[in-house]
Amino acid sequence: MSFKTGTNPWILFLVVTAATIASQAQQSVAQNGAPSQCFIKSGTQCLVPSGAGSYAPTEVCQTCHQDVWDKHFANTPHSALLKGDQHGCQGCHGPAQAHVDGGGDTSKIIRFSTLSPQQTAAVCMRCHQSTPETQNFSKSEHLANGVSCTSCHSPHKSEDVNFLLVKRQTDLCYTCHAAQRAEFARPFRHRVDIGLVQCSDCHNPHGTETGHQVRTAAGQFAVCTKCHTDTMGPFVFEHAPNKTEDGCLNCHTPHGSTNPRLLQVNNVNFLCLRCHTPNANGAAPGIPSFHNQAAKYQACTMCHTQIHGSNFDPFLFR
Repeated sequence: MSFKTGTNPWILFLVVTAATIASQAQQSVAQNGAPSQCFIKSGTQCLVPSGAGSYAPTEVCQTCHQDVWDKHFANTPHSALLKGDQHGCQGCHGPAQAHVDGGGDTSKIIRFSTLSPQQTAAVCMRCHQSTPETQNFSKSEHLANGVSCTSCHSPHKSEDVNFLLVKRQTDLCYTCHAAQRAEFARPFRHRVDIGLVQCSDCHNPHGTETGHQVRTAAGQFAVCTKCHTDTMGPFVFEHAPNKTEDGCLNCHTPHGSTNPRLLQVNNVNFLCLRCHTPNANGAAPGIPSFHNQAAKYQACTMCHTQIHGSNFDPFLFR
């Protein structure tokens, strides 16, 4: 092969690269008979090489697993794997012909009890990666801390036909989040224990782009405004803390508190004075001279009633 003087060096680079890749592929075929392929890859590891066997007839699984098929597969969302050109159980467990030919050899099929959380997620994400609810799981706090899909979901033993949860959602979350369970037992709390609110109303267990896996309301407003719509705004005169990263958490404890309205302190004025105290570096205005808290106590919100923001008054009077 020859090239004329002045040939574009990028074209020469691409031609040489393509020739190198083709040569390597030919050597692989000569040595192994065919290029190696995987049913699915988790990182650099191959789960169930396709060379281990082809897909078996879908109904063959019932021969040994009739009870699982009838009770925990045929009437669950995963039964969609039986439609069209899907392969039923093998959609998750991998090609099963070698497993069948080996008399049930478990080394020839994917067994989730032997997989790491990352490997389990790699299998599940083949289908669930495309949904907004689960698309961030690969970078979620749960997966980063070793929580697997099967830690919360049981495809074959769940009594929850919709989400296949291992147990009731609140009890499931409490299994790990003991501190939050204690917060929900405080006198003033979101009513999670009686089922009026669920953890997943505010948090997405499969991961979000925000901290603590917190959801956002429409328009990327704080998740609290899904219920507390009167605080959403936007307002002509905003209360600055509401627009910071912590937002509502500047004043409220979201799970539960010993103070009314889930406030962080029991005295409203103490809460306000954390910001509205004159200092050299403070951005918030200090209290005026006629606000003598030592002479007469009156809650700030007696006058500043629109504490979350106002469309009429810069001092949030109305």
